[in-house]
Amino acid sequence: MKLNDTELFRQAAYINGEWLTRDDMEVLNPATGLVLGHMPDCTAAETEMAIAAAEEAMKGWRALTHLQRADLLMAWHDLMLENADDLARLLTAEQGKPLAEAKGEIAYGASFVRWFAEEARRIEGHIIPSPVPGKKILAMKEPVGVCAIITPWNFPNAMITRKVAPGLAAGCTMVIKPSDFTPYSALALCVLAERAGIPKGVLNVLTGRPEEIGATLTKSQTVRKLSFTGSTRVGALLAEQCAPTLKKLSLELGGNAPFVVFDDADIDVAIDGAMASKFRNGGQTCVCANRMLVQAGIYDEFVAKLAKRVDALKVGAGEDAGIDIGPMINSAAIAKINSHVEDALAKGAKRVTAKRDLDARFADPMVLEGATTDMKLAAEETFGPVAPIFKFETEEEALEIANGTPFGLAAYFFTTDLARAFRFNDGLEFGLVGLNTGALSHAEAPFGGVKFSGLGREGAREGILEYLETKAFHMGGL
Repeated sequence: MKLNDTELFRQAAYINGEWLTRDDMEVLNPATGLVLGHMPDCTAAETEMAIAAAEEAMKGWRALTHLQRADLLMAWHDLMLENADDLARLLTAEQGKPLAEAKGEIAYGASFVRWFAEEARRIEGHIIPSPVPGKKILAMKEPVGVCAIITPWNFPNAMITRKVAPGLAAGCTMVIKPSDFTPYSALALCVLAERAGIPKGVLNVLTGRPEEIGATLTKSQTVRKLSFTGSTRVGALLAEQCAPTLKKLSLELGGNAPFVVFDDADIDVAIDGAMASKFRNGGQTCVCANRMLVQAGIYDEFVAKLAKRVDALKVGAGEDAGIDIGPMINSAAIAKINSHVEDALAKGAKRVTAKRDLDARFADPMVLEGATTDMKLAAEETFGPVAPIFKFETEEEALEIANGTPFGLAAYFFTTDLARAFRFNDGLEFGLVGLNTGALSHAEAPFGGVKFSGLGREGAREGILEYLETKAFHMGGL
């Protein structure tokens, strides 16, 4: 990496404003397989230290006015944008996505800090008319307390800011466990938080393997909330571990997004949406289109146009110029993609894009026509650049297939029929729905799923409410 500010690259954990340096574990560059750096493998004792630091810092942090917290968050936001190039290079080195996408993620991540800095000044309670004379009832909003944040590797900057910014705005303090594949983006954010003037102990980052850290966070009675983004399996395990201490939970879990294109859709708009949704971050997103359902009347045209666009994608190391898709995060991700493709081909799907000779760390972007609901890729997240195209005849059939999953995070559909747009949206069982667009996430909009895709919402006004409790204050003798 060539960074303008080498201080942003910290091979350490961050506890109570102190940097804990220990070379316990390697972090690999997914494009090369070479060692990028090292990190400590934090223990239960160090996790307890971070929790204690957050608890102590909570006293002063919640005592600040909303405006004071907002000003500190805006200073942090401004430093993110000033250092966007370095943050993007660091992100690409540890995660693999193309540098242009990484720069987009830095701006996206910073947008949450700005949004919740502004929302900090709009935390409001209300007065309830009392049924008893001489009495008033005030509903007051207060911070939840110390929060545990566990983030994934696919968006190592933005998933932290989307969770941490509303918590800080509400007056909470944080213990953050980033993915052991991508710890450095989180640590760089802490460097900038220090410079912004955020007090020690307000943010703490624990690096290393998740089992011991996670178990300590979930059993702690001091930690009052846990926010997690990742698989449904791990989310359910964390919820079970949090049950004895009755923590407040925000869980953004797995998806199986349908992408439905009706005969009356603008095909070129739908193709643009498919490229944005399916191939962003190499298909390694929880909201990417996993099942593309295309109505019979335009099926062949859609397949041909999408295949042409996919064949034009450039695959390579994210640091290289003009790259559209970088490496997958590790060999397990490649194995899962290959398993889904082999299963689909064995069950009658046909590849309609050219085959590339790629290094084993990269997945070949492809379009498969003739996909059917008995294939693995119909039931499981592929999490890679593979677009299976299913054919349907009627709107009712499309809705049945779209909802035929235990997951309910994101769905997309394309039509120019306004009546159908409202009707189909009403029938979809998903927390996020896009009409004639492949982009669903903005700081201003609530983000989250239903069914097996999780609990709670991030972003928007709903995002800060997740970090607040309501206290009823009954005042008598008035």
